[in-house]
Amino acid sequence: MSFSLPPQRPITRRVALAISIPFLVFLAVLTLSPRPVEESAPGLLDAVLRTLQDGWGWSWLTFDSLEVIANIAVFIPVGCLAFVLLPRRVWPLAFAVGPLLSSAIELAQSARLPERTASLADVLANSTGATLGAALALIVTALAVPEHPMPSPTLDAP
Repeated sequence: MSFSLPPQRPITRRVALAISIPFLVFLAVLTLSPRPVEESAPGLLDAVLRTLQDGWGWSWLTFDSLEVIANIAVFIPVGCLAFVLLPRRVWPLAFAVGPLLSSAIELAQSARLPERTASLADVLANSTGATLGAALALIVTALAVPEHPMPSPTLDAP
């Protein structure tokens, strides 16, 4: 039994490209702005945390765990988009895009943004999210392959 992925559809790649441009702008603003999110919108994260702890009963949730979960969630689209945008012949590289992008972001924060704290924990969380995204895209794409592909119709000459 061999494993093959269906060919990419041009419309899928165009949609992914259209989504990736604003998403990458959002990611750049989120990760490369001079001040961290918790300083830019000080009450927002506290309100979210309070709602999840008090309203939903998630007393186990701390600011640190919320930050890890958010880092994972924000990078899931990175893996999905990398898988869809890369040519099929190099699809395994989609699993490297997230860790490379996250490492570049953390290096930029360390080198140029003194108010930001670059950390290996962020790289690990971001990489986990991107890996989950690439794996999700791979699974969904593999499920799109029919179990018994139908033969291509041929034109028989009378």
